[in-house]
Amino acid sequence: MTKNNIINEWLDQNNDPVIERLVKRNLAIANKVRNILSEKGLSDKEFASMLDKTPSEISKWLSGTHNFTGKTIIKMEIALGERLIHVEPIINYVYLDVIRGGLRNKKKYTQGDYNTVQPAYAS
Repeated sequence: MTKNNIINEWLDQNNDPVIERLVKRNLAIANKVRNILSEKGLSDKEFASMLDKTPSEISKWLSGTHNFTGKTIIKMEIALGERLIHVEPIINYVYLDVIRGGLRNKKKYTQGDYNTVQPAYAS
């Protein structure tokens, strides 16, 4: 029985969606790092040296059972020169109102005015 099958069985028995998502995310990160190391022709030992870690610690990390911290993920990203996690950027919307009669007649916005305008574009 492989390690992933043992993990899947444990997840099925314990049925905790938070833990299930955490385990799947950690497995995905470990697999992505493995693929990047392979693409770059780097061994676990070389990667360990880049992070000032022991090869056995890297082996544990890449087994998929390690709980990665944000700091560890960022260290690996810097060492590999690759992003491991992509977070969607926040989009700020600028709201404009229709200007009737030119700018000279335009009143200042009040709090209630913001509820009546439509998004014009995203930046």
